[in-house]
Amino acid sequence: MSLLVEISGRIATLTLNRPEQRNALSSELLRRLRAEMAAADAHDEVDVIILTGAGPAFSAGLDLKELGRTGANLTPTTPDAIGSDTPGRPWAATTKPVIGAINGVAVTGGFELALQCDFLVASERAAFGDTHARVGILPGWGLSVLLPQAIGIRRAIEMSLTGNFLDATEAHRLGLVNHVVPHDELIPTARRLGTDIVGNDAASARELLASYRAIHRLTVGDGERHELAVGRHWSRRYRPADVEARRSAIAARGREQVEGR
Repeated sequence: MSLLVEISGRIATLTLNRPEQRNALSSELLRRLRAEMAAADAHDEVDVIILTGAGPAFSAGLDLKELGRTGANLTPTTPDAIGSDTPGRPWAATTKPVIGAINGVAVTGGFELALQCDFLVASERAAFGDTHARVGILPGWGLSVLLPQAIGIRRAIEMSLTGNFLDATEAHRLGLVNHVVPHDELIPTARRLGTDIVGNDAASARELLASYRAIHRLTVGDGERHELAVGRHWSRRYRPADVEARRSAIAARGREQVEGR
């Protein structure tokens, strides 16, 4: 199964589960993620959602094999936003906080999944990279807005144009992640933070989260809508054969970045 779900202690843990493919985002996995995020948000016994990955990677981004064949996994946003100016998201907005537990590399679309979480806990093995320009696609889930907000515009531009990775320590120093912990402590730490949230009044916690998010949208909403429009325009020029021709080089460069850390 491409996505695992566990609910305990009022915390739902969603685990991307394509470890042999480094949790690459196929259209099937994205459909499951959207459905299970919505189900966890609607579940009466859930107050907090944790998103993590199985195996050595959080997510290597869009599945390049599918991208090079059909591009079916390139849909830039949730279905309800298509044809509107609603900012792009990999899943519909939740009323409950989403903690990203980043267990390994989070690249391009996988990096965008991480940025859409409310805050991040990273394993010492985590790394972050934006390779949209290397692949030949543009972000559609908020990266060009959320990344500079987290680490500053100049560092964000450097990351996106070079495709170079940040390791966990540097990501913490720049404010991208809240905590860096030993790998075996990743899920326990995320659950401890989730339990701290569960211990509060649920209604006021959700209202406070909604207020934070509303203020965020007021601040960056125009940027997100602009990114979505640019991404839609670029996707009309997208050709699967172009990605397929570059796929081996993209994968090799990614391995070099990770192994060279």
